[in-house]
Amino acid sequence: MTSRRRLARALSSIAGVLVASILLGGLTSFAQQFLPSWFSSFANSASGWTLLTVALIFFARRSWWESALLGAASFVLLTLGYAAVSTLRGFVYDPTLFSIVGLVAGPFIGVAACWIRGRAFRASAATALLAGIGTGEAVYGLTVVGDTTSPVYWVFIGVVALALVVFMIARRIRRALPIAVALVGTPLIALAFNTSFNML
Repeated sequence: MTSRRRLARALSSIAGVLVASILLGGLTSFAQQFLPSWFSSFANSASGWTLLTVALIFFARRSWWESALLGAASFVLLTLGYAAVSTLRGFVYDPTLFSIVGLVAGPFIGVAACWIRGRAFRASAATALLAGIGTGEAVYGLTVVGDTTSPVYWVFIGVVALALVVFMIARRIRRALPIAVALVGTPLIALAFNTSFNML
């Protein structure tokens, strides 16, 4: 593949992530209203946008540093897309706070989406971060907002998070230290997620 074709392919995949992020952000505004009540929390949760960002960057197959930049950009564009569509629908939303959160957390999510393809330490670190976010929000959803939301999505995202840990240890993470990073890192990230989310 020539350098020109590689550049065109890279720009195409990057543009795809950016465009899809703002469109999906806009769609989550509708999803909050039209998804079944037992699953609508997907469109109103950090883990929902994390799943979208990870999927977009995973399939873009960019380097870790490009993925870091795309992680921040994707989160911000999801927020802006949601804010724009919600405002057009008559539900004014200020995107400032979660844009800042996206700029801080997004690069880590992007790198994890890239490293989840790897092995050893990179795979275990990515697993701990992504599973920790899912587990942390499952606990947050069931305990903090459990009285006003259905438990179905929170249980679902918790099961997905734990399934990720099991799958990665069974298929990609082999040695003792990386396994320990995944097993110990997941609850630590979950605790950090809950602590920071409760402060917002």
